[in-house]
Amino acid sequence: MLAIVCPGQGSQTPGFLAPWLELDGTRDLLASLSDAAGVDLIRHGTESDEETIKDTAVAQPLIVAAGLVAAAALEADAAAPKSTVVAGHSVGEVTAAAVTGVLSPAEALSLVRVRATGMARAAAATPTGMAAVVGGDQDEVLAAIDAGGPV
Repeated sequence: MLAIVCPGQGSQTPGFLAPWLELDGTRDLLASLSDAAGVDLIRHGTESDEETIKDTAVAQPLIVAAGLVAAAALEADAAAPKSTVVAGHSVGEVTAAAVTGVLSPAEALSLVRVRATGMARAAAATPTGMAAVVGGDQDEVLAAIDAGGPV
């Protein structure tokens, strides 16, 4: 059985889509997804700098597209298990919905376009931040949060 976990925003890095373009059909898939997202995924996934791809309006379509490219590669691999469990974190839930066929790839990118631009507008209205803590001692983490003071 194959388990696919579709990541959320923050898993993108500059140039991370470049190696995928070596696979047959990937450029065409990304061009199609770019049309649905209204974002040049090939350019942003291969050439854009870290600051550019941190923008929610760019990052979220990139993350969903990357997941769909990976899923297409697995689907094309005859040796890959066909019995699959899929989960998604944050915007990865949109990817998971497309991987399982609940949404078409174009629908997923259209949806994430609305989601990402709305979130980008909201984030620009009030400076905010977000972090996920993985591991650590609970008391130490809570003390560090308290030491940070009100936001």
